[in-house]
Amino acid sequence: MSLNGQKSRLASLTKSFSLRWASTQSHWRDVRSAEFDHRFLQDLPPRVNQATQAIEKLDELLNKIRKECE
Repeated sequence: MSLNGQKSRLASLTKSFSLRWASTQSHWRDVRSAEFDHRFLQDLPPRVNQATQAIEKLDELLNKIRKECE
């Protein structure tokens, strides 16, 4: 079981979501849109980066465990 596929999926979904949000912002431009962006989406890219780094470390650890248990 490799976590690299999940890492790639997370990155792909985040990119897709960001593109859709940009499209939505061209139609939804009010205080609530700005609030939503600020509250939920400003921190999304750094958090996704942190998650992908954690997934990489977990994948390395799982591979090490597999090798040691063989």
